[in-house]
Amino acid sequence: MRTTGDTRQRIVTAATELFRRQGYAASGMKQIVAAADAPYGSAYHFFPGGKAQLGEEVVRTSGAAYLALIAELFPTATATATATEDVDVATGPGTATDMAAVTADAFIAAAETLRELDFADPCPIATVALEVASTHEPLRLATAEVFASWTDGLAAFYRAGGIAEPAAHETASSVIALLEGAFMLGRAARSTDPVTAAARAAAAVVRAAMSQEAECA
Repeated sequence: MRTTGDTRQRIVTAATELFRRQGYAASGMKQIVAAADAPYGSAYHFFPGGKAQLGEEVVRTSGAAYLALIAELFPTATATATATEDVDVATGPGTATDMAAVTADAFIAAAETLRELDFADPCPIATVALEVASTHEPLRLATAEVFASWTDGLAAFYRAGGIAEPAAHETASSVIALLEGAFMLGRAARSTDPVTAAARAAAAVVRAAMSQEAECA
């Protein structure tokens, strides 16, 4: 038996998938409720602000889910990871190597996700952000808050590994920017090569930050 909560969640889930695959502007409320198998009026019952309010919910819900994924992929600064063979992560002593390898491994997992999705955008937040950054201030703010939460979460991982502030946040911001940019290039080329190249670059960013910390110690 379906409940009110089920209907709301189906609408959010359907909107998330449609925004991810075809973008915010191209996804109408009729299409969303049809994909959710929900009555048309229910969308405005749960989201009286219309698609804009639903968009904010999708951004914040998806952002929280990806933040939880960051916590899983970057569990501790001392976690040991073995990078995929086609990514040459330079070895070195201690945590610097571990953090670089963990970072590269996360990119390789992302490349596989991109391939499994047939090069559709795996992240609805980036899709929405590109569309609304200069046209819809509430949605822009929602996407900015999500990206900031990801940066904070990843910075905590690097901080625990010995990278002090502000370098930890700068490293995290660079890594996220590399990943989002690699997704865009990978989709355009229908190839995971940009993501695996970004994996090497991200690992190098981490190693450079650790080297700088060692020099300042």
